[in-house]
Amino acid sequence: MDIHSKLQILSGAARYDASCSSSGSRREGSSTGIGNTSSSGICHSWSDDGRCISLFKILLSNDCRYDCAYCVNRSSNEVERASFSVREVVDLTLDFYRRNYIEGLFLSSAVMQSPDHTMERMVSVVETLRREEQFGGYIHLKIIPGSSNELVRKAGLYADRISVNIELPSQASLKRLAPQKQKDGILQPMALIGKEIATNSLERRRTRLAPRFAPAGQSTQMIIGASPESDFQILRLSQGLYKKMNLKRVYYSAYIPVLSDNRLPVLASPPLLREHRLYQADWLLRFYGFSAEEILSDSEPFLDESFDPKTAWALRHPEFFPVEIQSADYGTLLRVPGIGVTSAKRIIAARRFSAITTDGLKKIGVVMKRAKYFIICSGSSWASTGSSPLIIRQLLLNSDGHQPSAPAPSRQMLLPGLHA
Repeated sequence: MDIHSKLQILSGAARYDASCSSSGSRREGSSTGIGNTSSSGICHSWSDDGRCISLFKILLSNDCRYDCAYCVNRSSNEVERASFSVREVVDLTLDFYRRNYIEGLFLSSAVMQSPDHTMERMVSVVETLRREEQFGGYIHLKIIPGSSNELVRKAGLYADRISVNIELPSQASLKRLAPQKQKDGILQPMALIGKEIATNSLERRRTRLAPRFAPAGQSTQMIIGASPESDFQILRLSQGLYKKMNLKRVYYSAYIPVLSDNRLPVLASPPLLREHRLYQADWLLRFYGFSAEEILSDSEPFLDESFDPKTAWALRHPEFFPVEIQSADYGTLLRVPGIGVTSAKRIIAARRFSAITTDGLKKIGVVMKRAKYFIICSGSSWASTGSSPLIIRQLLLNSDGHQPSAPAPSRQMLLPGLHA
């Protein structure tokens, strides 16, 4: 099989991995090498639903020995199989980089003979790029669950970001849909990576000569809608991963039916709006001081599709509002729908010099269509802040542009010379 055919097969097979991130690394290029990254990541484009499409995103192989129900590359599926050699991936990456087709590499793989056999070849790719070719561009490398600790550590020394896909939110779902995978086999390398990142951070504080270990951190991905877990279960799992695994980010990937299997749900379309709401809730966990238990509960285990999670929380907690803009602290301001991290900081800075007006809030970046129902300023309100949550809910639903539509399904960018 020629390399063009392999490229068409293995770039197409990689499109379902959502965690193709390309930021948070700083790797200085050498004078004799090629490429570099900056503190803000690499130059990249994004698809409509937020997925990065600028990296050379491929599988090393789609010849998988596992038979996961949801995966297009599962061993029982009759698809054309292909595998790259280490040298082929290296040459393609350098060639596309020099032509300015791509800005970095995202490398994953199906599990070939064994996790270690697969991981060893993937590490050989990035080691060759870094050491032999002096490639300084961005590299995101997937870790194969079950790989040895030595290979995981080696991967972290050459890649900017490494990730282990947790894929399904519970051991029960893994057992049913991916019987050859074990929860402990996924969590163990995640814990090791988290520990190595923390240790490396301390070493780098002592001496800048210490080698970097996964400077852009680690991430993971969960498939949403292929198994019965609630949003509450998913968010609690994400919350635990952030706290225990030193995780940079969890990616949520709406289940796209690509195969027929009686273990999988029958969906009319991918649950893209649910995916979108989970991303919004995840943002609240990471940047707004919310806990999973505040956003959802056992009695309300699913996110409201009509409202973003913060607005839904505000409607359930009328006792918290209205918030006085002139005196509320930063954490309180972050709880107000329509006020984000940046606008909360600007409010605190602006009110030191003068009273804040409606026009001032708009200029600061506050979304007044939502915020006006939950705030007052020097005792005065801009809307019916005393109204019941039911009335406010209806007003918000009737306001133009409040309810976002579900993102469109992503399409991976095809490199020049390839066809859909």
